[in-house]
Amino acid sequence: MSLITGRLIFISLLMMIVTTIETLAYSTRISGVRVKLMATAISLFSTLVIVSRFSTTIQQPLTAKLLSAVPENADPLHFIEEQYRLLIVAVSVGVLIGILLFPTFIGIFSRAIVQLTSERGSILSLGLKWINSKGIKKVVRCVRLPKRSDLKGITFQTIPKRLFMINVAITSIYTVGVLASLYASLLVPGNYGQTAVMSSGIINGIATILLTLFIDPKASVLADRVAKKECAYIYLKSYSLTMIGSKLIGTLVAQAIFIPAAYYVAWFAKLL
Repeated sequence: MSLITGRLIFISLLMMIVTTIETLAYSTRISGVRVKLMATAISLFSTLVIVSRFSTTIQQPLTAKLLSAVPENADPLHFIEEQYRLLIVAVSVGVLIGILLFPTFIGIFSRAIVQLTSERGSILSLGLKWINSKGIKKVVRCVRLPKRSDLKGITFQTIPKRLFMINVAITSIYTVGVLASLYASLLVPGNYGQTAVMSSGIINGIATILLTLFIDPKASVLADRVAKKECAYIYLKSYSLTMIGSKLIGTLVAQAIFIPAAYYVAWFAKLL
């Protein structure tokens, strides 16, 4: 009885890559302020976020496949729980990779934003210019690991504590949305299973709306104020680091709320 299968590894890698992209998206606003092209930076941020959030819809059928691949001699609830917890670990690893690559991609996105302007906003043309030996050399020159000096100037006062807590909550819900709904389909009678699975759309939809209402607008306004020199740059830097830090903690909280969330979805499915 193999817990780790080829399909699980593939889904884990996909979720890891998507989460890394979503984490790195927070660096675009810092890059935009650096090159004084905030509108283009926000456009690039929106593109990255849309791609990563759309990828969540691909996650559901792939992870649902795991339900039908449980060995006959295994306890379905325990087996699927262990596999899904490994997928949540993959999400946490994706955030960690994003954090490690954060300084590198500030430099990469700064160049990309300037070039995106010269390409009249064409992401495709920008990509084609970077997929060659010259573009790879530019990427290599931008490589830089995080340093302790990156935290210079960041204090308890510069950290948006309320947004930190909100993002932890939203990230944890967003992380388990699909997984808890699929797991809940095992907890309810057969005729309620489909309702439980479909609940994932509602959960992730609510999480996305909360992100759009509470997180994204505040970041854009803060970036604009910094670009206009109405606010110190350290506040934007603190905001970005707070968001990626709270995102990591949110994925860890997701491990704790996974089973309770699944039982809540199961209860909700039967209530409907």
